[in-house]
Amino acid sequence: MLHRLQKVVRHIAQTEIMPRFLNTPSHRKEDGSMLSEADIAAQTAFAAALPLLIDCPMLGEEMSRQEQSALWEQYSGEKGLWIVDPIDGTNNFVNGLPHFAVSVAFVRNGRAELGVIYNPVSGECFYAERGQGAFLNGTRLPLRLVDKKLNEAIAGVEIKYLRSGKLSSRMSTLAPFGTIRSMGSSTLDWCYLACGRYDVYVHGGQKLWDYAAGALIFEEAGGRLTTLEGDEFWSGQHVFKRSVVAALEPKLFERWVGWIRENQ
Repeated sequence: MLHRLQKVVRHIAQTEIMPRFLNTPSHRKEDGSMLSEADIAAQTAFAAALPLLIDCPMLGEEMSRQEQSALWEQYSGEKGLWIVDPIDGTNNFVNGLPHFAVSVAFVRNGRAELGVIYNPVSGECFYAERGQGAFLNGTRLPLRLVDKKLNEAIAGVEIKYLRSGKLSSRMSTLAPFGTIRSMGSSTLDWCYLACGRYDVYVHGGQKLWDYAAGALIFEEAGGRLTTLEGDEFWSGQHVFKRSVVAALEPKLFERWVGWIRENQ
């Protein structure tokens, strides 16, 4: 199943997304985020293709909030539900920045069971099945696991979504890590964590389609995660906007979470 899902993701990225890269109409949605013709074309293609793999509905980023909520309530339990972000990093895509990805997850009982994230520019395909490990183009993740001090760590941080003004300020002025990255694609952030390219991560509120596949891939690579609120990540709370604090290496995770808790 995972192999077939990868083929579908790669095919739709190459036929519906990449031909429109650098050449697609776009506009801003009500929430200020970008929407392109490529997002709509890819989501439509996934809605047709995914139920042929597992016969259940698809929840896509570009649906209305009412549609999304209804689908989650009805199908995220035992029946199962596909979760799709047709282009994560649409702002990058529209502006010609080659850092964006397609993200697809199959969720059952509130947890992702299958996940594929594909960067069609680099050709990197990250994927995982719960309990079976995580991989990048056939190579098991993580690619590297280095014993670092927190002040040596590369951190993925999205400051603008941190709800605590105190934490935002201290992240900018007293940050305990070595250097910071914010590249505009949450799904690829998860994959870079799973690889060992990033060491620690914090985000104040990702949407369901941003974390569904990525969090599974990261967990299957051996990473540890919690939320800013302090609950178990897959607790079922804050489904449509979930915060995350994460690190691949366990000791680094404890130090990172400790600093976050002290500075919230």
